[in-house]
Amino acid sequence: MAMITVLGGGRVGGAIARDLAVNHKVMLVDKDSQPLDRLRDYANLSVLQANLSDPDALSRAVHDAQWVVGAVPGYMGFAVFKQVIELGKNCVDISFFPEDGLSLDSLAKERGVCAVFDMGVAPGLDHLLLGYHRARGPVKSFRCLVGGLPEQRTWPFYYKAPFSPVDVLQEYTRPARMRQKGQDVVIPALSDTEYVEFEGIGTLEAFASDGLRSLLHTMPDVESLCEKTLRYPGHVEVIKMLRAAGFFSEEVIPVGDCRVSPMQITEQVLAQQWGFAESEADFTVMRVEIERAVGGVVRYTMADRFDHENKILSMARTTGFSCTAALNAMIDGIFQGAGVFAPEHLGAQDDIYHYMMAYLNNREVYLHRHDADT
Repeated sequence: MAMITVLGGGRVGGAIARDLAVNHKVMLVDKDSQPLDRLRDYANLSVLQANLSDPDALSRAVHDAQWVVGAVPGYMGFAVFKQVIELGKNCVDISFFPEDGLSLDSLAKERGVCAVFDMGVAPGLDHLLLGYHRARGPVKSFRCLVGGLPEQRTWPFYYKAPFSPVDVLQEYTRPARMRQKGQDVVIPALSDTEYVEFEGIGTLEAFASDGLRSLLHTMPDVESLCEKTLRYPGHVEVIKMLRAAGFFSEEVIPVGDCRVSPMQITEQVLAQQWGFAESEADFTVMRVEIERAVGGVVRYTMADRFDHENKILSMARTTGFSCTAALNAMIDGIFQGAGVFAPEHLGAQDDIYHYMMAYLNNREVYLHRHDADT
């Protein structure tokens, strides 16, 4: 039974801690007591209230851990990931930080640490799929459409956030990096919109977002790389209006006796507007299309739903269990090695790929494959 510390007790971090506590000793750490209170009575699970932006508090939190999971907000994710590596702890991270995780590869090798970043659903599982196929032959193109949405489409946003609203806003402000006909390009977030049909769900709107990340470095021979986020129709236009009106500005302005940025206010307002009620249902939908040089196009689809029995959001399930699949592969000795690894590195190894797929299937997270000749 391994000793694991999970850093961050939000919806996803909580799902990770619950899953790992089935077979391991887990300590869940968060600065707020509310998410910790929900899980205090679980077997094999202890909680610790600590400010993880404080390096000393972080060091104490992981001191006794054999393994660490990073599930903090993206703005602090890289600093936490780096310190965990410096402390010599093997780890898996899902914080979706903007910095390049591969830049810490030399540090991880120096410390003898195995560290995986971006191991969620997307980025994460989609990269794993590409890594699996690229290891078996040349790939011409990769396209991923993915989104997590509330089951009920309600005005004015037609959206709620299954993870940190701060990280969601990054999808709307961070420029999207793509590859088109062999050339890396950067386009504005929320651009290149299109309507896409999904069986059993209906019409969703896809827009450019910055989810390719490590693939732009690890897949230099793939001519086309594209990732888009899915929302209900109407949401993108609302967000574009807020952006154009200055609500996402980081410039500090006077408000009464205080000085704050519009973005700080927007984050607080949307955190209230986008919060899920305790039993409110969501779903996660993903479509990945990989065009192979030989064998045509292979398509994977996922349509996952809220777990009503355990009251776990679908996005927390799909993201969290992807993370715990990778961590258990490390604990069980299926995946070993020193350095920093992206999900496509794991997918390139047949035994790891099949281990993780079986792990997800055992938790009723299914990726359905369909092959079609071009």
